[in-house]
Amino acid sequence: MVESLVNWFTTLFADRLPGELVVFLLSMMPVLELRGGLIASALYGIPIVEAVCICFVGNLIPLPFILLLIRPVFNWLRQTSLFRPLVEKLERKAMGKSDTIRKYEFWGLLFFVGIPLPGTGAWTGALIASMLNISIKRAMPPIILGLGMATVIMCFVSYFLPWVITQM
Repeated sequence: MVESLVNWFTTLFADRLPGELVVFLLSMMPVLELRGGLIASALYGIPIVEAVCICFVGNLIPLPFILLLIRPVFNWLRQTSLFRPLVEKLERKAMGKSDTIRKYEFWGLLFFVGIPLPGTGAWTGALIASMLNISIKRAMPPIILGLGMATVIMCFVSYFLPWVITQM
């Protein structure tokens, strides 16, 4: 799913925006995040060090806003009949994945963000941390370390594996 979204997004903006900007924007988006950004970086041929910097920063930018503002925004949106179902669905989905984070907090958040599986990542980790009232001071270190872990895994998948395959 992530790869098809990345392909659609990169095709949509291929002639309109520089590849680095597309990668940066992909890295800021929920669902795609750093994973999608690194896949797009490899497709654009962006060197790995540059790609890691762009994707890491792009994925970090929304996190303080999520940690600090998502609950007030959700409370405000919940007051409308139009957005209430969406907010409740997002909260249910996030809290359904919160058991490990609730139990192990630092390590749970680190591995939740760090292992790039569907439904995990920095956005969801920050959302869950916010819903569990984990302060930004306690949530950011494991999220940042988790992003580092996800970066290593995704660099292996996006850059190293394709290189190995072409060498065969």
